[in-house]
Amino acid sequence: MKLDDFDYHLPRNLIARYPPPNREDARMLHLSREGDALAHLQVIDLPRYLSPGDLVVINDTKVNPWRIHGRRKSGGRVEILLLKQLSPGKFRAMAHANRPLPEGETIVFDDAHRATLGAQGLERELEFASPDGLAEWLESFGEMPIPPYLERCAEEIDKERYQTVFARNPGAVAAPTAGLHLSETILEDISAAGARIARLTLHVGAGTFRPVQAENVEEHKMDAESYILTEEAVASIQDTRAGGGRILAVGTTVVRALEAAYIEAAARGRTLQAGEFSTRLFIRPGFRFQAVDMMLTNFHLPRSTLLMLVSAFAGREKTLSAYAQAIEAGYRFYSYGDAMLID
Repeated sequence: MKLDDFDYHLPRNLIARYPPPNREDARMLHLSREGDALAHLQVIDLPRYLSPGDLVVINDTKVNPWRIHGRRKSGGRVEILLLKQLSPGKFRAMAHANRPLPEGETIVFDDAHRATLGAQGLERELEFASPDGLAEWLESFGEMPIPPYLERCAEEIDKERYQTVFARNPGAVAAPTAGLHLSETILEDISAAGARIARLTLHVGAGTFRPVQAENVEEHKMDAESYILTEEAVASIQDTRAGGGRILAVGTTVVRALEAAYIEAAARGRTLQAGEFSTRLFIRPGFRFQAVDMMLTNFHLPRSTLLMLVSAFAGREKTLSAYAQAIEAGYRFYSYGDAMLID
């Protein structure tokens, strides 16, 4: 497979730069893997496609508001995205400025907060002079790390809407965007339909959105991401399978975690286990799905690993055909855009 096999043209005006007024206002394109017909629905219609005994799996990761802006001694602006806390006051981060940032340079954020950069690289260490009160300061000073294709700075609305209503475990640098559509009303309607809801945690990392550079898709290497399966989630999955129910994954992060968990269990010759795991699983056409029967997902960037995952689930040609019809119908794309239900 070539990278160009996953390319398509998106008119710029179809990139959703802001969320809809309400989460459930998004449109939802229904694509069946068994036929060619498409249905144009609303996200609020999702519970109608679930049956008693089905299981909806959501990702309860919480996005950290860790995009911060500072200045060099020269006065030049520096943008920092904190990726992961390594120890009190020390983080793995990405730093951007108009000119190279050498190791040891100090970045000043305000009178009380400054930090020193570690060795150069795409990701590097950043250590604050003092960890005192740092968490509270980041919550107030930091911005939500909305994607660059939105072509705007983060605003107050993003603090609420670039976060799922069920987010509770901080650690992500980007939102699991399919989950952004689910309001409390939709969650209640899912339960009323007789389906259960289970949670897992996969902290979305920067590597999820890193451009694929290899022309031959198979040569691309995924960054490692950790995920957590609780005993409760494992029990729900096993009960659903035993009862003949279907598993709906809300988003590509849930798909990746569940499929990785099944592969991990099979490799160890055991049933699905709870715990914290790490995966570099790259799901692309040809992959054999074991865990997921249905998927709710957004429309993804061309030439991305996320589009490849969806193509693996629904078929590449069918997926790209659905994308073309969504473009013709004026669907909104990407993080704040509309959704697809694939079953």
